[in-house]
Amino acid sequence: MGKKLLITEKPSVAMEFAKALKITTNRKNGYLESENWIITWCVGHLVTMSYPDKYDEKLKLWRLETLPFIPEDWKYEIIPAVQNQFNIVKELMQREDIEEIYNAGDSGREGEYIQRLVFMMAKPNPNAKMKRVWIDSQTEEEITRGIREAKDLSEYDSLSDSAYLRAKEDYLIGINFSRLLSIIYGRQLAKSIHEDKVSISVGRVMTCVLGMIVGREREIRDFVKTKYYKILGEFGDDKASFKAEWKVNEKSEMYESTKLYNETGFKKEQDAKDFIASLTGKQATITELKKSKQKENAPLLFNLAEIQNECTKRFKIKPDQTLEIIQNLYEKKLVTYPRTDARVLSKAVAKEISKNLNGIARGFKDEEIQGYIKKMVDEKYSSDLMKTKYVNDSKITDHYAITPTGQGYENYNQLPDLQKQVYKVIVKRFLAIFYPPAEYSKIQVTVAIENETFHCSGKVCVKQGFLEILKPTEKGDKKPTEDAKNVDNGTEETENKKAEDIKQDNSNLEILKNLKKDQNIEVKNFEIKDAETSPPTRYNSGSIILAMENAGKLIEEEELREQIKGAGIGTSATRAEIMKKLEKIRYIDINSKTQIITPTEKGERIYDIVYHSMPDMLNPKLTASWEKGLDLVAKKEIQPEEFMTKLKSYIHAKFDKLVVKM
Repeated sequence: MGKKLLITEKPSVAMEFAKALKITTNRKNGYLESENWIITWCVGHLVTMSYPDKYDEKLKLWRLETLPFIPEDWKYEIIPAVQNQFNIVKELMQREDIEEIYNAGDSGREGEYIQRLVFMMAKPNPNAKMKRVWIDSQTEEEITRGIREAKDLSEYDSLSDSAYLRAKEDYLIGINFSRLLSIIYGRQLAKSIHEDKVSISVGRVMTCVLGMIVGREREIRDFVKTKYYKILGEFGDDKASFKAEWKVNEKSEMYESTKLYNETGFKKEQDAKDFIASLTGKQATITELKKSKQKENAPLLFNLAEIQNECTKRFKIKPDQTLEIIQNLYEKKLVTYPRTDARVLSKAVAKEISKNLNGIARGFKDEEIQGYIKKMVDEKYSSDLMKTKYVNDSKITDHYAITPTGQGYENYNQLPDLQKQVYKVIVKRFLAIFYPPAEYSKIQVTVAIENETFHCSGKVCVKQGFLEILKPTEKGDKKPTEDAKNVDNGTEETENKKAEDIKQDNSNLEILKNLKKDQNIEVKNFEIKDAETSPPTRYNSGSIILAMENAGKLIEEEELREQIKGAGIGTSATRAEIMKKLEKIRYIDINSKTQIITPTEKGERIYDIVYHSMPDMLNPKLTASWEKGLDLVAKKEIQPEEFMTKLKSYIHAKFDKLVVKM
């Protein structure tokens, strides 16, 4: 009887598979073997693409006449440091007694690529059936399900095609344009930053991200504050009064006036004073009084970008450190697959979600968390998520949102404190979706003085609901993230609240409640409030990850923005590494305490070079559209050859333009 060979991404994962398969045989050199199974592993990448000089020794030198370099037959090689493990995997794959080979690599595009390279170089036993294990967590139950339901490897060929193309695209753009720009501008750059020799590194995603960072820095640097003047009216009597903010309307004396900076402010203080004078002594009346109840549901679950941003804000750590922590939690069976873009659950998972809840209730010995679960039980909060926004199969590609498995607690106590804290953040976000919405009582008031209107509102939380778990200071979704500000307009104003949203404190809410429509009300006084515009905020190492994920929103053309909807720049698996590389090659600095990102002088000079030579490399439109193309290949909507043809055409067209400029 033949044997089954299973190949994981690393040794620690192999041990979890061995436990799930009840393999207790002693470990051999680079693998485990039992009567029916052999389990071996990669150690990350075992195979890599060859540099141009492996095609031709002359290509070691960076010369214009050898560019662009676009091989027809691609060369790959074993990474020397892991040659021994590759040899072990190769020998096992070629064994004649192997009947089935299971690819149990990381369940994503890059994981597929790592293993496919090994298969390509190792040339496995042609008689062996090739299968793919695809799992969402490393619990024994999920591992055994993944093996039991493993599909034929060929069903993942389009994902593999996409992975190969991503690598080829990054290789061709990186090597060709780094060499070309270094040849054209290298000496000039070295002289400007007082270095002997400089090479220019260009990357499909990396250069675009550098553009976002430098662009933001220059917006801040060039920003000139604009001062303007708002008008507040105080209405009521000595016992009870409230303040409301003036806002222009179509009947207003100031409608479309050049004296206004915006709909609530004057450019000059004297004009504001003159306007107040025109209102003095006139009757004020309550013309609108709207009372409403508002409900607010818990935020969606975490995907990788969201948890990276949350951990940067909360713990001041870099995205790659967050990924490392969550990867460890995943390998310790505590959470589901980390490299996901989804923030929702699938219907299949939602049906079984009570298992996760029960596991947390039984195993997670945390007083605060147990208190939340007890309340869920006592108050009979429903765990039926099927018709909620938290379950949506259409918003899931490879994996659903990051959630606690309700298992792995035998590993929890050994975790470092920071990892425990990150785990708890994930658990709380998960539990919050089972809690009822927060409820608010809101009153909106409009006061009219002839044709001029003043607005205010009061809002108070009457039922905490999920806010009991996600206190307002913790709930990342409530405050606009840095990238959201950038996507909207790049600048914000210190006093940029809408006039009708001038908030009263809770005690003043009672005053507003007692008002009546059409009631005349005393004007106590008017005051002028200084306001000024403020520059956009710098990215931090978490908000830039969110900005990369949402880069499609930065595209100006509506049609194209819709076409590449959902396509960011980079992927959840690669964004942290891109930031790490930009910092390593000294194009950016990341403050270790605040995680605030600033470009270096070198980074800004390279931005200028790219901007004047091939500016589309700085535009999210190009990078996101390539990412969308890779996604279409994975979905079998376009053929790999079509993608490659377009890539080659792009490279040749760019070279023709740039070489003419020389």
